[in-house]
Amino acid sequence: MARIVKVRLEVNGREYIVDVPPHERLIDTLRYRLGYTSVKEGCGRGECGTCIVLVNGLPRHSCLTLTSTLDGAKITTVEGLAPEGKLHAIQVAFIETRGMQCGFCTPGFIMMTKALLDHNPNPSYDEIKEWLSSTLCRCGSYHYYFAAAKLAAKYINEGKIYFDEKQVREKYHLKVV
Repeated sequence: MARIVKVRLEVNGREYIVDVPPHERLIDTLRYRLGYTSVKEGCGRGECGTCIVLVNGLPRHSCLTLTSTLDGAKITTVEGLAPEGKLHAIQVAFIETRGMQCGFCTPGFIMMTKALLDHNPNPSYDEIKEWLSSTLCRCGSYHYYFAAAKLAAKYINEGKIYFDEKQVREKYHLKVV
């Protein structure tokens, strides 16, 4: 019988105690045990960045991270960026700059942008390129993502951190899917 490990995690401010096999990846725990579907798996090898989440404030590839090694960790996914009914400035900036094509890689870019802006609230274009280079976009929308990071920094520096989700959806004719 396989050994099971009890792990305490705080995900998006909510505490969980999960029983996982020692080899279970964080991406699987987040998506399939806890229902955080913004975390996507692209390559499964830590090369594409689609699965990036913040662990104790730092970006991590959840496809390469074993849940069993994270007892007591604080994890943030896209779902945890803003209170219910709100969107984070980063999310709004991505919408406003048309920073999404198919959207598959978008959560990874959003989480890397969050890590960057937490590290440096006013990054240069070169810093943005460097930080976001760890995530791959199959649609080639990089210039949109770089513009989104710069716009998000502007909003945050102006104190505009959260936006009303309903107003943003109405303004840009976005549907809930």
